[in-house]
Amino acid sequence: MSSLPNDRKNSAELIIKKGWLSGVEIQPSSHFEPRAENEAVSLLVVHNISLPPGQFGTDHITNFFLGNLDPSIDPYFESIYRLRVSAHCLIQRDGNIVQYVSFNNKAWHAGLSCYQGREKCNDFSIGIELEGTDDIPYTEVQYQQLSRVSHSLIGIYAGLENNIVGHSDIAPGRKTDPGAAFNWPSFRALLIKKLSVSSGQ
Repeated sequence: MSSLPNDRKNSAELIIKKGWLSGVEIQPSSHFEPRAENEAVSLLVVHNISLPPGQFGTDHITNFFLGNLDPSIDPYFESIYRLRVSAHCLIQRDGNIVQYVSFNNKAWHAGLSCYQGREKCNDFSIGIELEGTDDIPYTEVQYQQLSRVSHSLIGIYAGLENNIVGHSDIAPGRKTDPGAAFNWPSFRALLIKKLSVSSGQ
């Protein structure tokens, strides 16, 4: 699948075709597995990631999700480069969106996890990574893009708007992202605004 340029200045709805966002960068990862045919997506999980930790603007996250991370680049990479991990999407600091796994498939983002009594959250969730850390403020364009992606997903997966959580919510004590730096009220206000506009309210 070819890469497509992002239109980051466009506030129009993002279109999803056969599980893939249109008009974003596509980097297909082999780190996924098919969803069960009777398994509906009912959860959206927000994460953060930076590689090396606290550093932004590199290709290391994409290489990590594609299984191409070079352990010689940074000592931290030596401990993670063999891991088979992925998310459905990454939203970079400048708002660029990269998709790695079709929403129709399971990305490997949640790990050991539980939501409302259901374990193995990868089975029924979508994972979106924000390039960032727990304690560095995210950029405004990241919130805008996250709300755009979320809005498009809600249009396909009924009830998803009531089930958007952080990684820390489904893996408490093990994960802390998206952290205290993530402004949930701001994100939810943006999303509610988009939902109100699309519903004609």
